[in-house]
This record gives sequence, structure tokens and C-alpha cells, in this order.
Amino acid sequence: MPLAAAIVLGAIVAPPDAVAALSVLNHVSLPHRLATILRGESLLNDAASLLIYRLGVAAAMTGHFAFAEVAPAFLIGVVGSLVAGPLAALVYLRILRRVDEPASVIVLQFAAAFGLWIAAEAMELSGVLTVVSFAITVARYAPGQTSPRPRVISNAVWETAIFVLNVLAFVLIGEQIGPILARMTPEQEFAYASVGGAVVVTVILVRIAWVLPASAIRRVGFGIASDQPDDLGPARDLGLGAGFAVSWSGMRGLVTIATALALPEGGPEGGAFPYRDLIVLTAFCVVIGTLVLQGLSLRPILGWLGLEDSDPVGREVGRARAEAYGAAVEALKNDRSEAADALRREFHAALAQAEAHEEGLAPEGLPTDEPRRRAIHAARDRLLTLRRNGRIGDDAYLVLEEELDWAELNATPRGEA
Repeated sequence: MPLAAAIVLGAIVAPPDAVAALSVLNHVSLPHRLATILRGESLLNDAASLLIYRLGVAAAMTGHFAFAEVAPAFLIGVVGSLVAGPLAALVYLRILRRVDEPASVIVLQFAAAFGLWIAAEAMELSGVLTVVSFAITVARYAPGQTSPRPRVISNAVWETAIFVLNVLAFVLIGEQIGPILARMTPEQEFAYASVGGAVVVTVILVRIAWVLPASAIRRVGFGIASDQPDDLGPARDLGLGAGFAVSWSGMRGLVTIATALALPEGGPEGGAFPYRDLIVLTAFCVVIGTLVLQGLSLRPILGWLGLEDSDPVGREVGRARAEAYGAAVEALKNDRSEAADALRREFHAALAQAEAHEEGLAPEGLPTDEPRRRAIHAARDRLLTLRRNGRIGDDAYLVLEEELDWAELNATPRGEA
């Protein structure tokens, strides 16, 4: 196999799929920091792998590969993507301020995401890195510029779209596997199966060999800090058990399948990408092998390691909910109407629940009235302030934002939401 084709194969099987890992662990009390690491590394690995993939494909199809030429293109792609994404987000946010109809907001979101990807690829930037940096910027500044109804509806639409795209990817690779198997000789079947199995073992062992020593080094480094009065050391140190959990959470998924399917089926002279059948089959073996081997064993391993979630997000939610409901009560202090008195009693009860870290404001059965919406807006403003000041993280903010969205929708006539 040529070097460029081998690099493409490595880029295809390299990025782990955090969605696959977290879906397997959906009913497990996974430590919050561990889940955050899995999500973060997935985004970073996807961006790097797709850049390497694109450069490798170009080198394989032209028959010319030089590291001195590829490295600058890689760096330019990374830096350019990190600049283009936030700039596009600023333009998007200016447009978003003028759009409030749910259907229009959803169309704008899809057009922005896919249009930005296409534009980034046309400029030879990283589509993933550009869209991710765009999304991070939008997520940071959009909440104060959109109303609840478009936000609630768009969340449901995006969840459905992601599910459909995942299913479609597996259907497409299934359609390609059949013809590949049909034209293989018995000798090729054995050779391809051997390569696929070897790559599955390699991607698992390489991840363990990288993550565990890195966890050990961090443990030694932060062990000194953990003896100090502050708790930065223990907070940042996951330990070897969690390190092994991260190393074993390397299931491959949608990105591996999509990049394998995207390999050119015909070169400049009409030939297929070098070793395309082998690469597609190997990618399929890696996805199925890691999902079955690691996916089925991950939950028992977490139980054996005794990893428990200390629920920092839950504590943040409780504190932020108490402050937000306190702001809602404060917003009603000058309103002496009977409706405001009833609202104050309701929010005081919700405040007592929040301080006890129980469930928050229940939207069912609430009347639609202006004082209630005014109180909810005050709670939302306090929540945004807590997030901007770094007193709560994004996960806690999103939990409470959804809670307030449903409460506000219930308190708003449908024609006004």
C-alpha cells in the first residue's frame, strides 16, 4: 500500500466517536469530567483527522507526497478555520436577531451549518473545525437573542436529523460492502480479514498505550498540587481508573464510515482510489469491532473500576436555580396585584425546592399572564449573568435554560411565543 493511502487509512480509523461511547453509557452514572473529555477529544480528533484525510487523498490521487508541502497546508487549514468560524458566527448572529419564526430559524440553522462547511472546504479549510468554532461562538452569544419556541423546536429537529444521518451512513456502507465482498477472491477474503482484525487491535492498543501513560504523568504532576489547601489538583486529576475508562471509550462511528465512503471511486485515468476496497472493509471492521468489543464491555468495566459521578452539574444547577428564582421574586416586588402575590408564593415554593436541590419550576397548568413572563425573563437574565461570569458551566446553563423555556412557553399564548 502506498504511503499516502496508508495515511488516509490511519486518518479514517483514528477519530473516536463520543456519541457512540456516551450512548452506550446512557444509563450509567458517568463522571461529568470524563464525559466532557470524551466530547472534547472527539471534536479535536475529528478536525485533525479530516484535514489529514483530505491532504492524504490529494497526495494518493496525484502520486506525490511530501511532508514539507503538507505541513504548512495543515497549519494554514487549522488557523484559517479558527478565524473563519467565529467571523461567520458574527454575521449569523446579526441575521438571527431579525428572525423569530421557528421554521425560518431552523432553515437558517441548517443553511448556515452546511453552507459554512461547503464554503470552508472550497477554501481548503477544515469543515469540521470551521463549523465547530462557529457553533461554539453561536452557542455562547445566541441565547439572549432568540425566543423559547424556536429554540425548543430546533433542538428536537436537530436530534432527529442527527439520528437519521447516523442511520443513513450505516445503510450506505452496507450497500457498498456487498459488491466489494462479491468481487473478492478467497485469498483476498483472508488477507482483508487479517488486515481488518490487525487494525482493530492496533487502534485499541495504541489508544491505551497513549492515554494510560498520559494519565499516570498527570497523576504524578497533580499529586503535588492536591496536597495544597485548594482543590485544583483533585479536580483536575482523573486517576488511572478513569484514564483506562477513557482509553477503552474509543469506539469508532459516523466519521469513520463517512470518510471511507467518500474515497474517490475513480482517479484521473478512471482508476479507483488505491486499495479503496481494503480501506472501506477495514473501516467497517474497525467500527463494528470497537462497537461490539468495547461497547459491550464498557459498562461492566466502569462498574468494576468503581467510577461514580460526583454530579458537579447537579450542584451548579441547584445553586443557579436558587439565584434565578430569587431574581424572579425580586422582579415582582413592586407589583401588588393578586396575580403577583400568587406568583410570589409559587416562586418562593420553587425557591425552597431549588435550595433543597429538588426539581425546579413545573410548567404544567400555569396560567398565561404578563407578571409570570416578567418574572421568568428576570430569572433568565440572572442565569445569563451567572454563565458570563463563569459561575456556572454550559451544561448547567442548558438544563436551566430548557426549564425556563418550557415555563415561558406555557405562560405565553401560542400566537405570541
